[in-house]
Amino acid sequence: MSDHKHRRRERAAENGAILQQVGALPYRISKDGGLEVMLITSRQTKRFTLPKGWRMKGKKDHKAARIEAMEEAGVEGKIARQSIGSYFYWKRTDRCFIPVRVTVYPLEAKRTRSRWKERDQRIRKWLQPEDAALLVDEPELMTLLHQAGSNGGDAPFSDDNKN
Repeated sequence: MSDHKHRRRERAAENGAILQQVGALPYRISKDGGLEVMLITSRQTKRFTLPKGWRMKGKKDHKAARIEAMEEAGVEGKIARQSIGSYFYWKRTDRCFIPVRVTVYPLEAKRTRSRWKERDQRIRKWLQPEDAALLVDEPELMTLLHQAGSNGGDAPFSDDNKN
């Protein structure tokens, strides 16, 4: 991303804006019938989080989230058009921290690639939602993960609005 975009985002944050990102919550049903979700590590701090990124011009948010899941986690699948919620975090830049709200879309994982764009920069891990919630730092993301796991192993998201 260009320095111009970074500076523009930092200026918006300095003026009180909360920036918007989109994220995917990859999930699958394990062989024993339990729900698993995938977390990845961030590139800089190596903290666990979801695949996420900036909104993409000309793309619907759920499609941008699907692209981020492929680039950052090597996961392909069906993504819901409807968000399951959002969470807030502070994004670290070279100069400051900026406030970001991430809108999350569930992605039913159909394929997990062994080679993908950011494979040398991240670790990915399939976990039960309750365990995933223990690894993330953002309280609202913890809540989303707990809610995903609250169905007792059933698929937590409707299949009627995916593409």
